[in-house]
Amino acid sequence: MHNDKIETLLNEITAYQASSPEELENYRMRFISKKSVVGELFAEMRNVPNEEKKAFGQQINSVKQAAEDKFQELIEAINQNGKSQQSTGIDLTLPATTLPVGGIHPLTATRQRIIEIFERIGFNLSEGPEIEDDWHNFTALNFPENHPAREMQDTFFLEKNPDIALRTHTSSVQVRVMENQKPPIRTLSPGRVFRNEAISARAHCIFHQVEGLYVDRNVGFADLKQTLYHFAKEMFGKNTQVRFRPSYFPFTEPSAEIDISCQLCNGEGCNVCKGTGWVEIGGSGMVDPNVLENCGIDSEEFTGFAFGMGIERIAMLKYQIKDLRLFTENDIRFLRQFKPML
Repeated sequence: MHNDKIETLLNEITAYQASSPEELENYRMRFISKKSVVGELFAEMRNVPNEEKKAFGQQINSVKQAAEDKFQELIEAINQNGKSQQSTGIDLTLPATTLPVGGIHPLTATRQRIIEIFERIGFNLSEGPEIEDDWHNFTALNFPENHPAREMQDTFFLEKNPDIALRTHTSSVQVRVMENQKPPIRTLSPGRVFRNEAISARAHCIFHQVEGLYVDRNVGFADLKQTLYHFAKEMFGKNTQVRFRPSYFPFTEPSAEIDISCQLCNGEGCNVCKGTGWVEIGGSGMVDPNVLENCGIDSEEFTGFAFGMGIERIAMLKYQIKDLRLFTENDIRFLRQFKPML
C-alpha cells in the first residue's frame, strides 16, 4: 500500500508544471511545506513495522529529494519565462524617454530674487496670517475711521463687529513684528493680499506684495533712498534711474512714490510709461510716529522707514509682460517661456 502511494506521488511530482508564481506556491504547499503530503508520509513512519522502517524511510527520502529538485526546476523555469516576457518588444538600444521638467513660475522667481537682494543687506523674512483683524490691518497703521480702504468697495470683509477681513497689504505683518520685537528691526514681508478690484490687464483682486521695514535709532530718509537705489540697480540693472515723488500714506510721513526709468524704452517714452519715461514700482516713507507708538515703540527714541511694492508689477517690468492676468491663467504657453529660469 505504501509503495503504491509513493509511486503515485513520484509520478505526480514528475508531471507537475507551473507557469506562474501562484502555481509554484501551490506546488510548494503540497510537496515541500511542513503540512505537505511528504510530511504526512513521515508521520506514517510510526505505523510501519520495525523491520520495514529502514526501507520505508529511504523511499520517503527519495520522494522528498525528488520534490525539492522539481521545485528548483520550476523556479528556474518561471524566472526564465519572466525575463523573456520583459524583453519582448523592448529595444534596449533606444534612448531613454525623458520626463517633462517644469519651470519656476515668474512670480516665484521674482519673489526669490527680491528676497535675495534684501537678505544680502541684512533684512530677514517675516510672515503673517492672510485673514486679519481691524487693528493689525487698519487701526494700528494710522488709518482713520472714514478711510475709503475700510469700505466694502476696497476690502473683502468676512465679519463685522468686530471687523475681520482678508488683508489688503502685508503691512499688517510689520505691525505684528513691531509688537513682538524690540528695535533694531530690519524685516521683509512678502505675501498674498486681497482687494475688491475689477480684474483687468493692470489690476487683480488677488496679488502679491513685498514690504520692507527698518526701525532703529537715527534712521533717516537718506537710508531709505540708498536702500531703494541699491534694490533698483540690483533688480533691473546698474543703468536704472530712480526718482521719488511726494505722496500720502496714512502709515508714513513724509511719504513718496518710487519710480524707475522705463525698462521698455530706456526712459525715452512709450505707451507703457505713457510717454514720461518713468514707471511707478511702489510706495515708501518714514514710519509715522503714531504707528510706532501703537506698536509699543518709543517714537522719541526710534525712527524707521518702510516701503512696499507689488511683485506682479516688478515681474511685468523685469520680463516685459504687459497683461497682469497671465500670471493667474495657467496658460502653459506663457509659463513655458520661463523654463530657462530653473
